Amino acid sequence: MGSLNFLWSLTKKTIFSSLVAVTISDRYASFVPVRGFSMSPTFNTGSTGDFVLVEKFCLSTYKFSHGDVITFRSPSNHREVHIKRLIALPGDWIQIPESYEIVKIPEGHCWVEGDNSACSLDSRSFGPVPLGLVNGKATHVIWPPQRIGRVERRIPVNRIAPSF
Repeated sequence: MGSLNFLWSLTKKTIFSSLVAVTISDRYASFVPVRGFSMSPTFNTGSTGDFVLVEKFCLSTYKFSHGDVITFRSPSNHREVHIKRLIALPGDWIQIPESYEIVKIPEGHCWVEGDNSACSLDSRSFGPVPLGLVNGKATHVIWPPQRIGRVERRIPVNRIAPSF
């Protein structure tokens, strides 16, 4: 009977801990692996790759700034999660790279691009991203240990056009 009580106690603690972990991951923060080369050199994708802390407090009010690194669901395949730099916010006018085209970002959308534009699937491919697909903001690299630190906010120069 003693081992049955131990197993029941262990089961309750495991279920409780799992529920707490899922709640924290869903509402407050999560850890995300960085795959691919689109954010190089900001993130390394070598043999171990980088893991980043993604905070989700910004989602309640959509508090993002130019130059933030965000994670979001792909507009074309909702199973894919991308990590890119936020270039433009709703209402901004942006000049598309390697083009003379200037686009106004619609309300409820943002423009994202990878730091390594040569191999990045981003807004240049699928257009502005709905803010509803954003999962959070990458704030810190947490793995590997030699790369632990804040994710630098970088604002691209001469990309946001003045309002017309």
